[in-house]
Amino acid sequence: VMGNSSEFQKAVKLVIDTVSFDKDSTVQVFEATIRVLGSLLSAHIIITDTKQPFGDMTIKDYDNELLHMAHDLAVRLLPAFENTKTGIPYPRVNLKKGVPPNSNNETCTAGAGSLLVEFGILSRLLGDSTFEWVARRAVKALWSLRSNNTGLLGNVVNIQTGHWVGKQSGLGAGSDSFYEYLLKSYILFGEKEDLEMFNDAYRNIQNHLRRGREACNEGEGDPPLYVNVNMFTGQLMNTWIDSLQAFFPGLQVLIGDVEDAICLHAFYYAIWKRYGALPERYNWQLQAPDVPFYPLRPELVESTYLLYQATKNPFYLHVGMDILQSLEKYTKAKCGYATLHHVVEKTKEDRMESFFLSETCKYLYLLFDEDNPVHKSGNKYMFTTEGHIVSVDERFRNSLWQDIFPGEEDSAEKVKPNELKAVNFSSNCNRVPDERRYLLPLKSNYMRQIDRMVGLI
Repeated sequence: VMGNSSEFQKAVKLVIDTVSFDKDSTVQVFEATIRVLGSLLSAHIIITDTKQPFGDMTIKDYDNELLHMAHDLAVRLLPAFENTKTGIPYPRVNLKKGVPPNSNNETCTAGAGSLLVEFGILSRLLGDSTFEWVARRAVKALWSLRSNNTGLLGNVVNIQTGHWVGKQSGLGAGSDSFYEYLLKSYILFGEKEDLEMFNDAYRNIQNHLRRGREACNEGEGDPPLYVNVNMFTGQLMNTWIDSLQAFFPGLQVLIGDVEDAICLHAFYYAIWKRYGALPERYNWQLQAPDVPFYPLRPELVESTYLLYQATKNPFYLHVGMDILQSLEKYTKAKCGYATLHHVVEKTKEDRMESFFLSETCKYLYLLFDEDNPVHKSGNKYMFTTEGHIVSVDERFRNSLWQDIFPGEEDSAEKVKPNELKAVNFSSNCNRVPDERRYLLPLKSNYMRQIDRMVGLI
């Protein structure tokens, strides 16, 4: 992203020479997929794409080593998908021995349902449908378990029985990237079924999770907020939101619901303004943190970046600078940046998650680097949930998985790259997605709304 080819080449060679997955180590399937598998695939795509605009990222005598490593890792993750009656994978697997004895039969919706982008890319690069098939089967299984009454999904499920252990439906931990990957799988692979699932999920979120006035900037009542509800009844389950939910305005930008994204982003930014960080959980009724630590999460920065790309309003540059200065002031340590143990007391933990570099710093850098090749590519690139760049092009539009799901060829209608169109959403979202809207400056009432929200918190 920075065009630093010498450091990129050095890092790639270091990984090729020193990394092995042949280890007696138990890993989380979800985290290994989005952090490790995704980074290997992204780097491989950049190295082998002769048209990529970032500079000379070629590796001398490169022989697809990163792709082979990605394949090796994915094969070691496959046992997680075996011996489950639903097809939903075990949450953990040992890289040498497979699923550990007495493994937990419970997994979260996001962990099991957010593997399709990385596994799908791998399948299509290799010409082997196995990996995409197991990931897609898990998504289909989760989707089939949604409530008949509300259409919502819970956040924890038993992989053997299909019973919901966690009945909370929300946008944060345990659920977030499931919705993100329904849309991003469609953007990348063009499978109409993925978009249909996303549209259905988005409507149900609007109908059951959204609280507050119908319009973002007009009418009486509180500003819009997405709450945690019981998946079967739609009834409120608690009065907190978590920091992971701050990704949702960015997702709304991708589907063209920019007005609602602006309003929701203002809520999270208001909390940041109060503490100089986002607490892991914030009780919106008590207006106080429920869980006070901040592990350098990127979600608010990501939404800020995408909103700036959509609106070009300098307000979001101001937000980015505010976040950057807070990170420098409160989290900087001798050898990196530290998790805040308590957002009020500003105490630190000796921990810096990998997503701080792959997402938080990357989105901040891109926010301010307006001439970056990513922005000049004409929507050629998409970010995975871990911030890894992948190209949106024809080679990922060739399905391999219909041979495993016979009879579904007709339903998997293809859409060409750059033909993504968001639907007209009912219930609070009757706004026609229009690319021209992305170029318009924010209206003054948007700014007033942001000021009001900051004042409320």
